[in-house]
Amino acid sequence: MSTVSTTSAPERAARTTRPSPRKSKRRQVRERQWPAYVFLSPWMIGAVVLTLVPMVVSLYLSFTDYNLFDPPHWVGLRNYKEMLTEDPRYWRSVGTTMLYVVVAVPLKLGLALGVAMLLKNLSRGRGFYRSAFYAPSLLGASMSIALVWKALFNDGGTVANVLDSVGIHTGGWVGNPHLAVYGIVLLTVWQFGAPMVIFLAGLQQISPDLYEAAALDGAGRWRQFVSITVPMLSPVVFFNLVLEVINSFQVFTPAFAISGGDGGPADSTMFYTLYLYERGFTASHMGYAAAMAWLLLIAIGAITLILFRTSRSWVFYADEEGR
Repeated sequence: MSTVSTTSAPERAARTTRPSPRKSKRRQVRERQWPAYVFLSPWMIGAVVLTLVPMVVSLYLSFTDYNLFDPPHWVGLRNYKEMLTEDPRYWRSVGTTMLYVVVAVPLKLGLALGVAMLLKNLSRGRGFYRSAFYAPSLLGASMSIALVWKALFNDGGTVANVLDSVGIHTGGWVGNPHLAVYGIVLLTVWQFGAPMVIFLAGLQQISPDLYEAAALDGAGRWRQFVSITVPMLSPVVFFNLVLEVINSFQVFTPAFAISGGDGGPADSTMFYTLYLYERGFTASHMGYAAAMAWLLLIAIGAITLILFRTSRSWVFYADEEGR
């Protein structure tokens, strides 16, 4: 006995053409996502046009001889070979930049941490002092502040006069090949406000119970700092360290303003980026400057990778305590 279907033809057609639940869910997800892509499109277009495309072009130019006026001429690895084996000023700029990074970064982070610890224990006026100490970070990168700094450390400037009054005769730092770079270091250290604010936020996340328990066990201030503050603050220290190292390798404005753009005296302030600028825009060797930029990118990436690798041995994360 045959069974007669009671389903009409339109119903069967609708059933066969009805989308599966999986496809319907994917369509709903796409419908919810497209507004996000619309709002992100200005950033995405800017990233491609202003970052990715210039990076590809600069990579190509690093293998060419390009003077900004004539078409680029392919020279292969000649720029890199000249840079690494035939240019003593290049290695002088590398040495000056490394000296600056090694001296400025620890001093800046140490001062930032010290001030943050003082502000943490401050009961009144914390907001005012936090804003006051942060202000140099907003102003210090400008050309006007760099020129004021040059006047302070120039021969006959305020710093030289103050040091002379206490019997320290250094003369003008700007014209002294042995002291000029340290004037720029002090300008960088003066801008400790940004890492200070980050340190202060990290210190406020440390539970006071840890210090109370350590005090009951007889631990003094220094022992509490070494055994509690430093380990608990190590992720923040690592974050600030990576940012400051990356920024220090790219220092340009203070060196340009204080040296007058020539890296003097005796190339003592010839930082890497300043020499890159000189070769690219003053000497019109844009291909050589592009090669310098790519080596700087590789060096910063390698140093950052080393910091991340070594952080496993000294950075403590609270969620890893039970692992």
